[in-house]
Amino acid sequence: MTKTINRLGSIDVIRALTMFLMIFVNDLWSLVNVPKWLEHVDVQTDGMGLSDVIFPAFLFIVGLSIPFSVENRIKKGDSTIQLLKHIFIRSFALLVIGFFHVNLESYNPGALLPKPIWQILITLAFFLIWLDYPRDMIKSRKFTLQGIGVAMLILLAAIYKGGDATHPVWMKHYWWGILGLIGWAYLLCSTIYVLSKGNLVALITSFIALIALNSAFHAQLMPPHLHLWVVGDGSTATITVAGILTALIYNKHSNHNLYLWLLLAGFAIVLFAFGFGTRPIWGISKLRGTPSWTTICSGIIIVVFMLLIWLVDIRKKESWFKILKPAGTATLTAYLLPYFHYAIYTIIGWKLPEVLRDGTIGIIKSLLYSLIIILITGWLEKRRIKLKL
Repeated sequence: MTKTINRLGSIDVIRALTMFLMIFVNDLWSLVNVPKWLEHVDVQTDGMGLSDVIFPAFLFIVGLSIPFSVENRIKKGDSTIQLLKHIFIRSFALLVIGFFHVNLESYNPGALLPKPIWQILITLAFFLIWLDYPRDMIKSRKFTLQGIGVAMLILLAAIYKGGDATHPVWMKHYWWGILGLIGWAYLLCSTIYVLSKGNLVALITSFIALIALNSAFHAQLMPPHLHLWVVGDGSTATITVAGILTALIYNKHSNHNLYLWLLLAGFAIVLFAFGFGTRPIWGISKLRGTPSWTTICSGIIIVVFMLLIWLVDIRKKESWFKILKPAGTATLTAYLLPYFHYAIYTIIGWKLPEVLRDGTIGIIKSLLYSLIIILITGWLEKRRIKLKL
C-alpha cells in the first residue's frame, strides 16, 4: 500500500458541500413548481438533473476517503483481517439503515404504530446503536444503550406492516436505499483496496472491469435476470473506484502541480469522452445506472474536486466553508436529522404556506432548511452527539 496518505481539507469540504446539496434536493418534495433541472429525471429520459449528480458524488467521496481511512488504521496497527472486519461492520450498518429506510416507503397506514412514530423510533435506535460514545464512558452503560437500540430495531421490525389493506406484507427487500447502495459499494471497493494493498495497476484493472461489466449489462450482453450480489450492475462501484484512483493521484503528485493537474484533467476528459461518446447506445440515466451516467458524473466530480484542491489545499480558503463544516465531519448525523423533522411535522400537521414553497422562494426555503440542519448538526457535535460507524 502507499506509505503516506495525507488527509485533505478539500475532501472534508466536498463532503460537506455534497451533504448540503443532498439535504436540499431531498427537501424538494415539499415544494411546488420546482425547476426540472433540479429534480431527478425519469427512468426513460436521456439526461440528468442536479438531483441525479448528488448520489454519485457521495459514492465518489467514499472512494476518495478509502485510502486515508485504510492507511490510518494500518498506522494504528490493524492487520488485514482487522481491516476487513472493520469494513464489514461499517457496510453492515449502512445496509441495515438503508433497509429500514426503504421499508418506510411502503409503510401500511393500518400498522400498529403511525408511520411518523415508527420513523422517529427507528432513527432514535440508529443514534443509540451508532453514536460516537465518549471513550471514557463506562462500557456497561455504552453497551446498555446500544442494546436498547438493537432491541428497539428488532421490536419495530416485528410490528412492521407494509403494503396495503388487502395485501399487507412484512419488511422486505425492494432495493437497498441510498445508504445501502453506498454500503455495498464501500464493502466491495474497500476490500479491493485492502487485498490489492493499494496497488495502482490492480485498481485501474478493477475500474476498467467494472465499466466493462456495467456496459455489458446495458448492452444486453448479460443474462437478463442475472444478479451479481455485491457488485450489482457495477455502476456504484465504478464511481467509488474512480474516487479511490483520484485520491491516489493526488497523494502521489500533490507536490508536483503540473503532473497533478494534467493527470486529474486527463482522467476527467477520458471519463467525459466515454460517457458522451457512448450516450447514443444507452443514454444518461441515474435510475438505470447507465455507463454514461457513471462516467459523466465521475468526470464532473473530479472537476469540482480540482477546484476545491486549488481553493482549499493550495489557496488555504477552507474558512470560506466553515459554516458547512459539520456536514463534512458528522455527515451521517446530518443525513438522519431530517427524518426526525419530517416525522414531527407530519404528526403536528403543520406546513409552510404554499407561497413560501413555490418556485424561487421555495428553493431559497429549502437551501435555508439544509443550512439549518447543518447548524443543528454542528450544535449536536459540540455536545458529543454524533454518529460514527
